[in-house]
Amino acid sequence: MAFDSRLLSGIGVLSAVVEAGSFARAGEAMGLTQPAVSRAVARLEERVGIRIFNRTARAVSLTDEGRRFYEAVSPHLVSIEDAAVAAGESKAAVRGRLRINTDGTFGHYVLAPRIGEFLDRYPDLSVEMSVRDKMGDLVADGFDVAIRFGEPEASSLKARLLLETRVLTCASNDYVARHGAPQQPSELATGHHCLLIRDPTTGRPFQWEFRRGNDVVPFDAAGRLMVNDTGSLLGACLGGVGIAQLLELYAKDLVTKNRVVLLLPEWVDETFPLYAYHHASNLVSAKVRAFLDFVREVAA
Repeated sequence: MAFDSRLLSGIGVLSAVVEAGSFARAGEAMGLTQPAVSRAVARLEERVGIRIFNRTARAVSLTDEGRRFYEAVSPHLVSIEDAAVAAGESKAAVRGRLRINTDGTFGHYVLAPRIGEFLDRYPDLSVEMSVRDKMGDLVADGFDVAIRFGEPEASSLKARLLLETRVLTCASNDYVARHGAPQQPSELATGHHCLLIRDPTTGRPFQWEFRRGNDVVPFDAAGRLMVNDTGSLLGACLGGVGIAQLLELYAKDLVTKNRVVLLLPEWVDETFPLYAYHHASNLVSAKVRAFLDFVREVAA
């Protein structure tokens, strides 16, 4: 198949539709009418010989063939964008719209309070942040990057380790006054109430574990309250309902301000990883690269 400029133009429209999630929003972003976008996509489908999008009255989504095609060509679009960045001022190239998929813990307690700094740094960039229990399909949902805690699952996405935060065992001052502070992990099994949080991937409570250097003590935490989000876990912990395992990334200020008591301070070597996910490519777009740098900065 011979190459012509219309193919590259069509791929650019394809990328805009995937990012925007609809022909109409892609047209707004590119300064085109919806019919013009639809015609460009139809010409591209005819040119490459596959149906790229499933179209309904309410939404468009990539077909399996369309997803494979997009994943194959998107790294080359990134290469073109990076070449433009290298040719001009890199800061000015951080522009357009950045769509972020994040879990509630990071979104609510770390990213949202600091996102204004990122927007001030890049005035030509707008951000859409979606908090979701599960990452889902970044390509089909039109996200540029996802931030998730936990070990990465097998995927065609590129996973980058951002940091590993310690797991702290905490309780409110009121709880400690009523129940005392355990001195060893084994003491949690009697006379104490553990607050459980559901793992969205399994539906079961996250397992507890205590580490001190090379010593590892697994613990089958039991309790009468299980929640499915960090906000509820924190609320119950601050309300004196029980003992919780909290990530140091957001709990360190609570400990410093004496809003919660750090229990078993010698057993805090367990860590939980934070990963960024983006479309597989050796090169990353300027806006995603800028965002990943910012996340490392605010999470330090």
